[in-house]
Amino acid sequence: MRRNLMLCFLIAIALSADAQWKPAGDRMKTDWAAKVNPANVLPEYPRPIMERREWLNLNGEWEYAISDKGMAEPAQYEGKILVPFAIESSLSGVQKDVTEKQELWYKRTFTVPAAWKGKNVKLNFGAVDWLADVFVNDILIGSHQGGYTPFTFDITPFLTGSGTQKIVVRVWDPTSKGYQPRGKQVLEPNSIWYTAVTGIWQTVWIEPVAANHVTAVKSIPNVDAGAVEVTVQTADCQSNDVVEVTISDAGKAVATAKGLAGKTLRLPIANAKLWSPESPTLYTMKITLLRAGKAIDEVSSYTAMRKISTKRDANGIVRMQLNNKNYFHYGPLDQGWWPDGLYTAPTDEALLFDIKKTKDFGFNMIRKHVKVEPARWYYHCDREGILVWQDMPSGDLGNQWAPRQYNGGTDKNRTPESIANYYQEWQEIMDLLISNPSIVVWVPFNEGWGQFDTEKVAAWTAGRDPSRLVNPASGGNHRDCGDMMDLHNYPGPEMYLFDPKRVNVLGEYGGIGLPMEGHLWWDKRNWGYIQFKDKREVTDQYIKYAKELKDMVKRGFSAAIYTQTTDVEGEVNGLMTYDRKEIKLIESEVKAANQDVINSIDN
Repeated sequence: MRRNLMLCFLIAIALSADAQWKPAGDRMKTDWAAKVNPANVLPEYPRPIMERREWLNLNGEWEYAISDKGMAEPAQYEGKILVPFAIESSLSGVQKDVTEKQELWYKRTFTVPAAWKGKNVKLNFGAVDWLADVFVNDILIGSHQGGYTPFTFDITPFLTGSGTQKIVVRVWDPTSKGYQPRGKQVLEPNSIWYTAVTGIWQTVWIEPVAANHVTAVKSIPNVDAGAVEVTVQTADCQSNDVVEVTISDAGKAVATAKGLAGKTLRLPIANAKLWSPESPTLYTMKITLLRAGKAIDEVSSYTAMRKISTKRDANGIVRMQLNNKNYFHYGPLDQGWWPDGLYTAPTDEALLFDIKKTKDFGFNMIRKHVKVEPARWYYHCDREGILVWQDMPSGDLGNQWAPRQYNGGTDKNRTPESIANYYQEWQEIMDLLISNPSIVVWVPFNEGWGQFDTEKVAAWTAGRDPSRLVNPASGGNHRDCGDMMDLHNYPGPEMYLFDPKRVNVLGEYGGIGLPMEGHLWWDKRNWGYIQFKDKREVTDQYIKYAKELKDMVKRGFSAAIYTQTTDVEGEVNGLMTYDRKEIKLIESEVKAANQDVINSIDN
């Protein structure tokens, strides 16, 4: 009886601990919010492109505090926050705003598994918005500036024995009061501008490595040569350490190569299976670091054989090609926002849902709009088979226009500090995603929002990754550079400019609004370029625009992006409601219309 009472007591304590966390606020939630377990938050390994077997997830409840900027660490923290959900989100359990005059503090303890003895311990952050200072056992070990990319510290020298270790993270994020890339975040949400995201918003984890270990893997396919070029970077290697790369298909090795770290290895793949949205074949890849023939580190990865290029067709129109065939890119503008998690999807299942639903609608592409997703989102795109146009999150000078002047307009007011930060963050974003086959187009600017030195930025982007196309400014001040001319027009499609030298695309159109009672973020006026009353009306308008677009494909458009995947806060122009509980159009008819547009391009 005493044993049973003790068991009940322990269960009650556990349940009480779980009960401490609950979503904050009473606004709409997705169904996945109910599946969030504070003891097991986003448990999937967060970096599929370079995966290790051993790791420890540090997501969960941390302590938090908000202080005035420049103050010392608070003596007392205010409560618990669920990492990795931003403090402004419901799923954080806090839902508080943080201004540019404040700093956000996090604290937690952890214990390094005994089995890791003799290994170095790496502390990894998926993303923290925006400037993060990291302390381990009260020692400032490093900082990272940039809200969208991962960063890592070797914390081995700062661990104290085998007992409890302490992490403190200090974050400053000026949001719309700063020059930094921030996408559509503002401190005062309105119209098409959304709630701010401050602090840790992607998974935090530790993992054991050898002192000499793999730090990065870059794989670029060369379809014409029938090979993959792989470059492996390492830390603290000796002169005789060797990297071995093995590529396999369904468990069977099809190519292998050895070389020194930092050297590009060329691995031929005979009769390669090409990756496409219709057939997203991935090859597994194992990278081993060898010393005197013995493995001292190993990571798993994957790659694909895929080529993106341009070519003039029989009618003299420059077309985009996928694997050397004309291929029309068609997909939604995807903001990647969640009513309960803001920047962070509640679960990995939720993260995958939008991608799968996009394919269900008959699209073959997503334009990831002024946001960068966690690495697992791109992994899902690679695996499911969907093309991705990746925007650079916009920032600094806001919307600066030189309306419809083909060679006109540029912003000249960025500071040297702002320019340096732009390149630093864009480089980190490109390096993060360089090996994902789904990424086919880089988009440095959107609609003149902070657009500057366009020719220089486009050339820099193409030079850093010549294997993909560069869309220099989607709907922005048009400059004669990059691979494409990108027009925006709302609500219907329109071709008001044409460039005979480059690919011509419709970077945004649509925005058909349908406010659905019970699924609205605001009780005030909601945004849509045009608004209708039911699914039938919206679907008919969508199909009407699709037919108009199909005619423009014949005349020269090689891609189109419809606004947008879901409603977001005050915007009600999504294919789905913000909570993903309602499809707002007749899906089967939309799919048929989309496939008709995609198949209208000639080969």
